[in-house]
Amino acid sequence: MTSRIRGSGYGSGVDGPFRDILEVWHEHRAAVLFATTCLLAVVWFYLELRPRDKIATTIPKLDQETTSSITGDHGRISKEKIVLQGEKAKDVATGPRRIKGELRRTDSARKIPGSGQERRIQILVFYSSLTGSTERTANDVAEGLGASLGDQGDGSRGTFLRPLVLDLAQVDYDEYFISTPKQTDPNIPVDYFYLILLPSYNIDSINDNLLEHLRETHHDFRIDTAPLSGVLGYSVFGFGDREGWPSEDEGFCFQAKEVDKWMAKLTGRKRAYPLGMSDTKRDLQERLDEWMDGVKDIMNLVTRTGSLGEGVPGSGDAVESDDEYASGEDDEEVLVDESLTAKKSKKKEKSSNIDDVEDLGRIMKASQTGSKTSGSTPVAVDFTTYTKSATKKPFQPIKEMVPKNSPTYASLTKQGYSIVGSHSGVKICRWTKSALRGRGSCYKFSFYGIASHQCMETTPSLSCSNKCVFCWRHGTNPVGTTWRWVVDPPELIFDGVKAGHYQKIKMLRGVPGVRAERFAEAMRIRHCALSLVGEPIFYPHINEFLAMLHGERISSFLVCNAQHPDQLAALQAVTQLYVSIDASNKESLRKIDRPLHRDFWERFQRCLDILREKRRKQRTVFRLTLVKGFNVEDEVEGYADLVERGLPCFVEVKGVTYCGTSSSAGAGLSMANVPFYAEVTEFVEALNAKLNERGLAYGIAAEHAHSCCVLLASDRFKVDGRWHTRIDYQRFFELLEERGADGDWTPEEYMGSETPEWATWGNGGFDPRDTRVDRKGRKIEV
Repeated sequence: MTSRIRGSGYGSGVDGPFRDILEVWHEHRAAVLFATTCLLAVVWFYLELRPRDKIATTIPKLDQETTSSITGDHGRISKEKIVLQGEKAKDVATGPRRIKGELRRTDSARKIPGSGQERRIQILVFYSSLTGSTERTANDVAEGLGASLGDQGDGSRGTFLRPLVLDLAQVDYDEYFISTPKQTDPNIPVDYFYLILLPSYNIDSINDNLLEHLRETHHDFRIDTAPLSGVLGYSVFGFGDREGWPSEDEGFCFQAKEVDKWMAKLTGRKRAYPLGMSDTKRDLQERLDEWMDGVKDIMNLVTRTGSLGEGVPGSGDAVESDDEYASGEDDEEVLVDESLTAKKSKKKEKSSNIDDVEDLGRIMKASQTGSKTSGSTPVAVDFTTYTKSATKKPFQPIKEMVPKNSPTYASLTKQGYSIVGSHSGVKICRWTKSALRGRGSCYKFSFYGIASHQCMETTPSLSCSNKCVFCWRHGTNPVGTTWRWVVDPPELIFDGVKAGHYQKIKMLRGVPGVRAERFAEAMRIRHCALSLVGEPIFYPHINEFLAMLHGERISSFLVCNAQHPDQLAALQAVTQLYVSIDASNKESLRKIDRPLHRDFWERFQRCLDILREKRRKQRTVFRLTLVKGFNVEDEVEGYADLVERGLPCFVEVKGVTYCGTSSSAGAGLSMANVPFYAEVTEFVEALNAKLNERGLAYGIAAEHAHSCCVLLASDRFKVDGRWHTRIDYQRFFELLEERGADGDWTPEEYMGSETPEWATWGNGGFDPRDTRVDRKGRKIEV
């Protein structure tokens, strides 16, 4: 035998090729072990992360009948499949799952298999009744919807199935109010739309059982908080009797309101149309017809789009928002912007960009040697005169005022404006939302009978020739003294602002607290306030635009800033013409309005003279906005001079409204500049006394304390000792048709009915039909 190799070291005692293998192993074992570990890790990760087999491979899949037999407390778990296809096997073992109230739907389930036909929609009309009257109404509603949606008599109508009427006293709540009803035919998928007709009773009834069931379902930890989110939408209509319960606070339709609230929670905010309410002895058919028309419109929308469409933030919420001011939207009132003047005085940043022409004055002044910038008023820049340039400038195309790709456009749309064309805009004010919810209308309703929910706020020109310190535009709007932009045709603006207004109104239909009858009325514009932002008479075709409004019997309320006398003189008839009077003397006007025209005071006075002439043919108004520290103290005499010069039909005195932001252009305004209502009334009484001393026939006619606004009126509108500040809109349009826009008539010819007692001086001016609330949503006794 071969002698063995003796010695120490690896490989001793091993012969031939084995020795070579061991040598190779010891030399490369670290790399081999690392590579093997990496390979095993990759295999392990692949096995862990790859899609698992469906539960059906390990657990037999239960059909609908088998699953329905598995019941829980009150049958609530019976509506949920224990095993869902596509779920991972590990999900079953990881712990209890939250029960959902509907099956997951894939995109392929939206159409009937094999036919490509859209899913069917089944309308379910639920009702409760003790006397049988609600049952008859429910049948009429179902029959009316069936006829309007095109019933073919065979039980189907393309998209819709014939509406079903269900008595809440006989249906199984577990079948309809824990999850959507079971699909009777798997080959014909159906979506459901709930309509609930509910009278309110002060005795034990089926309504109490329904409400208890809805509450328990929502709070049951085993059931998803929105188990009915699979329905397309819902709407509730309540029946009441105002003889027993005069107001909603005292119980009018209280159970219908509760059902509407809980259905909003259970459906995941799918209120398709506002809660309708009617007095069975007074306006049942009228309110019911309005509600049905709205429901039909929603059905048509669902047919076209497959959904309820857009909604504002909070739309469909179960409970009304506690803060109607939360949106921060303007309401064509003058707002104060809180500025950071203390910080600005310490920190002046240099910028190479000029954001506004108004800033040129401050920059030019600051560049002068030894000039003092602190506390100074920006110099108005004159753009009305031009000199010949030594060099010929190349041709520049006319630009749009607000291009869609501009920061101005982005800022305005973010603030809630809908930009129409290149220089017009429309927006919903907070008073519109407030009126829709029965929380009160703006002062124009108290003074002139303008229903806020039927009023459209728009402007054909987003540009202005002033940079008022209290403007709510936050410096986002263009400014200028002459029109230098593209001019959109009035037809485009008129159609665009109407479409934008109606779109924004429709987005409010799911807002809790919106009244169905007022929502229906809001879909007919009756008034237009041309006072949103900018200067309306700046638009070159303002008369054509006004003619379009009047052609559809929409009243016009136009506000101008008294800086464009030529356009004001050429203005044809409007329902009511406003001029903003923000100061009583030249220096005060320069500080508060910061006009761009050098001859701003002369322009201002010319506009007052023009208004004096127009008062014989149309209603004219001075709007005084009081800002403490600017135009309140010791200016009563000056305001009396202006009123004597212009002799307006009315003088509105209003306290500036606080905005709460910090983007004012260095005006130094804060909440301290907002006058209390007592200070406004004190000013009005002093002004009225001055006017009477001069023999001017004016008196304090009305007030709206909620808006901090008081109305002085000429005695021309006082008949038999009673004020008649409201407008006969029907007569106004008749005069237009009879005598034309330049016809000869007087404001007295379309003077309306007597000013309501609640709106007159000393009575607050809040509409008794509505409920006033504070910012926490708590009722305020008026």
